[in-house]
Formats: sequence, C-alpha cells, structure tokens
Amino acid sequence: MSDETIGLAAAFLTTAAYVPQVVRIVRTRSAHDISWWMFATMTVGAVLWLVYGLRLPSLPVAAANAVVLVQLAAILLLKWRYGRDVPASVPRSIASRKN
Repeated sequence: MSDETIGLAAAFLTTAAYVPQVVRIVRTRSAHDISWWMFATMTVGAVLWLVYGLRLPSLPVAAANAVVLVQLAAILLLKWRYGRDVPASVPRSIASRKN
C-alpha cells in the first residue's frame, strides 16, 4: 500500500468522524453540549493543516482538512443556531456555566 493510499484512507476516516455529530445536531436541534472552545480550536488547527497540506503539496492533507473545515463551520453555525436556548431538562446551575 502506498503512502498516498494510507494518507487518503486516514483522511477519509478522520473526515467522516464529524458526520455523526452534524447529523445529531440537525436531528435533535440541540447543540448545548458542544463546546465553543473545542470546535474553535479544531477550526484553527484545520486551517493550519490545510495551509501545511497546500504548501507541501499533499493532496490527502489538504483535501481532508478542506472538508473538515466545512464540517466544523457547519457545527459552529449549528451551535450558534441551536445552542443558545437552554433546554428545560438542563438544571439552571449547569445551564449558567460557560463552555
């Protein structure tokens, strides 16, 4: 198996890992348990990986991180859309904590 094939397989798997989270947020219309800090940090990291992949140049690194950026942007937009209201099932002491 070539290095490029291994890279593409790794890129596919790590990129696909975000799909269940996006689907869950859309289905439940809830993003209260999503951390702004974690996804903002991941977004900055993905931007840097994308730049790195483009400068190498490395198709697996660049392509995977371009797709990941789209997924992270979707998650952050969904967090903004569905994560602002506190669900009735969340105790006020937990709801008042910041992410």
